[in-house]
Amino acid sequence: MSAVLSPMPPLECACAARRFEQVHFYEAAPAGEARFPFSGGAYRRTIERCGECTHYVTRHGMDTSGLYGGAYVDATYGDLEGVKRTFERIAALPEYKSDNAGRVKRILEYAVPQFRALGRPPRILDVGSGLCVFLHRMKQAGWDCTALDPDSRACQHASAVVGVNAIHADFVRDDGFGRFDAMAFNKVLEHVPEPVAMLRKAARYLEPGGFVYVELPDAEGAAREGFGREEFFIEHLHIFTARSFALLVERAGFRLAGLQQVREPSSKFTLRGFAHLA
Repeated sequence: MSAVLSPMPPLECACAARRFEQVHFYEAAPAGEARFPFSGGAYRRTIERCGECTHYVTRHGMDTSGLYGGAYVDATYGDLEGVKRTFERIAALPEYKSDNAGRVKRILEYAVPQFRALGRPPRILDVGSGLCVFLHRMKQAGWDCTALDPDSRACQHASAVVGVNAIHADFVRDDGFGRFDAMAFNKVLEHVPEPVAMLRKAARYLEPGGFVYVELPDAEGAAREGFGREEFFIEHLHIFTARSFALLVERAGFRLAGLQQVREPSSKFTLRGFAHLA
């Protein structure tokens, strides 16, 4: 079934060809998708795939402006206490059930040999820190951690509960965040209209020899189980494949290392890898 939707900002695929074909049409929100103020009425949305680089995008006519300044936390966690409760529940998961445990283990295995000669704890910036479970574990590993999030409640939580530095800012619009040995975009770049530009901006804040760790939803794994999966939920404007992940990194001025396709303990299909300045 084809659909004609109200205009939304044109989304590029990873190769910038924009040769999309529709592969799925939603007439209603899939089960489990958060209900946002903009998605409470008529719901019509498509998933489209680039015939050149296999990248997926979502397309719809709903107004998502301001989602990460407050609406996302409202719909997902409720309030600041809800953020804390969810953090405590996820932080308490045993390692074999924890996505964050695997994430931290992967970063430490990769980074420790590179940063052994630093003579100080490595500094890491987590862009879109959310619940801050990731930085909670990185802090336990001895790293100097800074959270950045556009929602003031996430920053308050990061500072007061997790005990890390916090920056209340929009990474795309704001500037002056400092310098870091590592930066993390954990399931963040799929949420923004221009992920190439966002990743490119990370170069301003990297110390020489530093790296960016990137995690993205894996469209290829998810599509095998159907378009009702969370990888294709409305807040994900882009859904990547291994090929489009590599093109994203290249177009942003980095080179990709250590790309992996994994299924996490939470059942999420995930692409993850490290980006170094080319």
